[in-house]
Amino acid sequence: MKKLIINTVKYLFFLAFGVFLLWLSFRKLDLREVWKAILSADYLWIVLAMISATLAHFFRALRWNVLINSMGYKTRVSTTFYAVFIGYMANTAVPRMGEFMRCGVLSRKEKIPFNALFGSVISERIFDMFVLLILLFSVLFFQWSFVGDFVQRMTLPFFSAISNNSLALIILTLVCLSMLGALIYVRQKYHHHIKEVPVYKKVMTMLLEFYDGIKTIKRMEQKWLFIFYTVFIWLFYALMIYFPFFMLPETSGLSFMACITFLAIGSLGIVAPVPGGIGAYHFIGKAVLVELYSIDPTAALSFVAITHAAQTLLHIFVGGLAYFIMFFVDHKKPVNEKD
Repeated sequence: MKKLIINTVKYLFFLAFGVFLLWLSFRKLDLREVWKAILSADYLWIVLAMISATLAHFFRALRWNVLINSMGYKTRVSTTFYAVFIGYMANTAVPRMGEFMRCGVLSRKEKIPFNALFGSVISERIFDMFVLLILLFSVLFFQWSFVGDFVQRMTLPFFSAISNNSLALIILTLVCLSMLGALIYVRQKYHHHIKEVPVYKKVMTMLLEFYDGIKTIKRMEQKWLFIFYTVFIWLFYALMIYFPFFMLPETSGLSFMACITFLAIGSLGIVAPVPGGIGAYHFIGKAVLVELYSIDPTAALSFVAITHAAQTLLHIFVGGLAYFIMFFVDHKKPVNEKD
């Protein structure tokens, strides 16, 4: 009960924070003009963006299959694809819930241990974060004269907060290190007794399966295929942003390099711990278009609102359809089920 209350409070806090950022994005604009720009957009480009997003998720499913196969399990591309979309649908409601959800449905459908699947998902998320950091630092390195002032303005409040609370951060770090040291000491001194506790055995089994999933990238045989799929995932992510540039006159002149810059910086809004990236994506996306490319604020926010809404609707609709097909239409026998 206590954990449920803490999670609910945490969820409501981040939701309120997202709504606050959404308010900051809209507060100085004429909502009628924003709505007019949204209605006048050429939605053919949004259709192409949604197709690009679907292809990105398809290649993500193929890449996940490479990891799953490297653990000695089998799965159909269709069920992995459905699980990926179900995960994105869950993420629109609760941040990071999608990772648990897609592992849960695939584990149930194909009889693969949940912990192994979850470890593989963490592994690919770490790899994707590494790719995003490379993309972000590449944008900053090659375009610092262009984006440097913008980055400094956006990060100045954060670094000011750190410098103003440096003593509290040092104390918190020391407390965490002391707790970690105490845990290591207790485990080393009483490890023979701890190993006999049933809960410890169960937790260690889960952790070993989880670690087995994380190691999949290191030991998989098809590393180049994994990289190939990764390239296509991020290519279609870029096209998912580039195509909508043409739906509004104000953004139609932006280049593919502008798309890469928006992808690198705007993705920070998606990975923020707010439900569906609401508010954070709008705030950062609008700032990139207005501050870097001098796009009219009304058009910039219209662009961000349309693309965010389109992706959200895609994930909800296709994710819901995928769940229905996976458990009510597809009655094939699990490929890992023992006879």
